[in-house]
Amino acid sequence: MAKISIDLDRRIGNVDRRIFGGFIEHLGRCIYGGVFDEGSPLSDERGFRRDVMDAARQLGVSVLRWPGGNFVSGYHWTDGIGPQAQRPRRMELAWHTEESNRFGTDEFIQYCRLIGAEPYICVNMGTGSIDEAQAWVEYCNGSGNTYWANLRRQNGHPQPYAVKYWGLGNEMYGHWQIGALSADDYAKKAVEFAKVMKWTDPTIELVSCGKNGWSDWDRIVLEKLAPLVNYHSIHIYTGSYDYYSNVLAPHQAERALSICQALIDQVRYNQSIQHPIYVAYDEWNVWFRERSPEARKRGLEERYSLADALAVATYLNIFIRRCRSVRMANLAQLVNVIAPIVTSPQGLYHQTIFHPIRLYAEHTQHVALDVHVDCDTYELLPTQETSSWPHRVADLGPFTLLDVAATYDPTSRRLTLAVVNRDREHAIPTRLQLVNGISIDAITAYEVNGDTPDTVNSFANPDAVSVTRRAVDARGESVDYTFPAHSVTVLCAALKENA
Repeated sequence: MAKISIDLDRRIGNVDRRIFGGFIEHLGRCIYGGVFDEGSPLSDERGFRRDVMDAARQLGVSVLRWPGGNFVSGYHWTDGIGPQAQRPRRMELAWHTEESNRFGTDEFIQYCRLIGAEPYICVNMGTGSIDEAQAWVEYCNGSGNTYWANLRRQNGHPQPYAVKYWGLGNEMYGHWQIGALSADDYAKKAVEFAKVMKWTDPTIELVSCGKNGWSDWDRIVLEKLAPLVNYHSIHIYTGSYDYYSNVLAPHQAERALSICQALIDQVRYNQSIQHPIYVAYDEWNVWFRERSPEARKRGLEERYSLADALAVATYLNIFIRRCRSVRMANLAQLVNVIAPIVTSPQGLYHQTIFHPIRLYAEHTQHVALDVHVDCDTYELLPTQETSSWPHRVADLGPFTLLDVAATYDPTSRRLTLAVVNRDREHAIPTRLQLVNGISIDAITAYEVNGDTPDTVNSFANPDAVSVTRRAVDARGESVDYTFPAHSVTVLCAALKENA
């Protein structure tokens, strides 16, 4: 029998709710036809899809990144303000389409307010200028009698938006990026952007444009920008048609976070930087089917399987376990484009990955615990591991078949165990063992599962992978529970001290 040992005194740190962030980009049907669908009977008077807003609220989206993504490196934000009928229609070069600019800064802020998310704006460091970035901060946050603050008021928004999070460009290392730069050139340019943005509003928090967390780009950028930034952005996508390659690939994020945290620690020590710098994993997801040039034209509408949901849950477990480093994470993206929500003119359905994200957002407690997991392992052979992405994780194995994150609220004495059983064929009977005179008083189990790891949801069958909820009749310091094959289980337990 497997065993999960839980000691409430072994605390890793506090879990930041911003790990349940999202991302929307002017790409495919993410915004137009997704969050924003003017004229639809499902939209409100502003054009926002009500059903999508309801789904976003269920996901607990805490912070929303916009407008990109690759799109931002050719985006001029002033095109997207003022009367919508007067906004210019532009050629869009990142995704080779046309941009109507009917969804811009004011609409984005309104949308964030409606779903309860903090706005996170990434500035254009491709074709954009320092003046343009400064003006954007002033437009959003200015309270004085100045041009851009007054223009916001003229556009119907008298109070400053108080946008706290600002990204210094997107993937500026990539040949696919408009205005791509070397690490040194990016860092020099970003320093100047950062200075004027912070001079405009000293309260904002800046995010440097990192790469993957383990590269020379990350090291060089951190060395130059650490005095000015609060977060360092890294991106990761994984996925494979091979089941075990797919569900184990998220452990590359664990490697990335270890290395990136070491880079941050090194630069803070060497430069005597007092303020903390955290990781913003502001693009992450499973993405491997829709990557071809043809798929890009179709809008990257990936269809997710149960196996992908297991991988997404493993990512979330990693972010919880690495809560000292990760203070923000943004699933890419929110709607239609590699997303948990898929819309049509008539409605929407939840993809498989929607369910673990919703459960984690709803039930994750404040304090992450360091639990011990003793169970069978799986050795992923290098010859077996496949992916269209270059990174590999076989050397990190063998991997426990149960991947576990535990969180605890000392005030309410509630414990949440998030357990991913990656075993494709077998259920795993497990003993949950508490120590130091603490007992489980009641448990509710939420299970994400389907017939096979390849099962997908669709408009025709929206609940092929779904969530089942049940009360567990078990109490005491030691409780036995069987985690079904290819499943994500969230156990919510009320605890008590033994008499």
